[in-house]
Amino acid sequence: MMATGAPSLWDCEEVAWFRDQPEAARGPAAALGRRIGLGEQRSSQLVLAVAELAGNMAKHAVDGSLLLRVLRNQETAGVEVVAVDNGPGMVDVQAALRDGMSTTGTLGIGLGAVQRLADSFHIHSQPGVGTVQVARFWPRPAHPSVAGEPVVGGITRPIGGELVCGDAWAARTDTGEQPRAAHTEKATSPSPSGAVNWSVLTGTSRPAPQTRTAAPPHSFAHPGRIGRPAAVRAAVAGPGTGVLIMSCDGLGHGPMAARAAQAAVHAFRTGTARTPEQAMEQVHRALRGTRGAAVAIARLEPDGRLLFCGVGNITAALVTSTGRSMLLSHPGITGHQMHQLRTYEHHLPAHAILVMHSDGLSERWTHNDLTGFLHHPPALIAAALLRQAGTRRDDASAVIAKAAR
Repeated sequence: MMATGAPSLWDCEEVAWFRDQPEAARGPAAALGRRIGLGEQRSSQLVLAVAELAGNMAKHAVDGSLLLRVLRNQETAGVEVVAVDNGPGMVDVQAALRDGMSTTGTLGIGLGAVQRLADSFHIHSQPGVGTVQVARFWPRPAHPSVAGEPVVGGITRPIGGELVCGDAWAARTDTGEQPRAAHTEKATSPSPSGAVNWSVLTGTSRPAPQTRTAAPPHSFAHPGRIGRPAAVRAAVAGPGTGVLIMSCDGLGHGPMAARAAQAAVHAFRTGTARTPEQAMEQVHRALRGTRGAAVAIARLEPDGRLLFCGVGNITAALVTSTGRSMLLSHPGITGHQMHQLRTYEHHLPAHAILVMHSDGLSERWTHNDLTGFLHHPPALIAAALLRQAGTRRDDASAVIAKAAR
């Protein structure tokens, strides 16, 4: 995280999942690298790394999947590769990263070379559970703006057999001015020719009036613990740069659910709301005429204050190494029927995370399932949670945020 200035956030757009045949990602990876401007040499390095990751999964892993997606900020664009499997896992990750430890049947470059080729490479492996890997490739030389890790990361996956996802997530910074950049993720897929199909966002929004930017000081008796929530009748945004995060689950699945989710993302991205409750009202108006959706919106303040407003069955929780505290959402369908909105105030300790996910993930996970991941980037944590709790009987999404300070 950045100590000064606005928290780091990147635009994120999923391109394609390769579930049963991860090795099929090589061609689309090459096309994607060229399309976004990585250049021939960098695209070749991307393909080499994808081949190694996919080859390892195809040869040894259980239920291995590989995801290609595009990362963007205002300065540059790159490719992120997410590799997830359910075992057997590695006993010694550091040994696997040493030269000469390539898995039999791959191109022979080894994970150590993947680590060197990528601008950033993160891996977590546990014997008997599986491995999660995230590698990023930017044009060379990499722009300084992509140094470090974004404070929010997420992942979406459509139900088996669908090419579009009815789940979505988004995040943006707020300083009291017009929204800077919005950061979203949605699932698309390569066309049969290998070119990338880019989804078009739809929907409209009506800006909500600005609220006052100053908030009364807050003190916490136990700054390292997650306290009991307090309902806030007139929540206001605090001073400094806050981060707004949305998780959305369009009702059902398929194109109509995806349309609702994309309308919610568009309203969230372009709206001027400063609090979760205001943003929820904007999304509600934008979803009229669609199937509607379950939506949860949170705002993280630099001092660790967290404001949360949820409608429908989005699961939200604050997670530390010692516990999980569930956040309260209210019944309803955004875009159709919402009861009186309530915003709840919490405190997010410095080493805790905010988790939000759709009902495409089971709630049968505990803080122990994520304890070993808390030091990793949000994107890797989201992928690990999807592996742990995701089901292929529905669209699935998870978004993770760390304290914006």
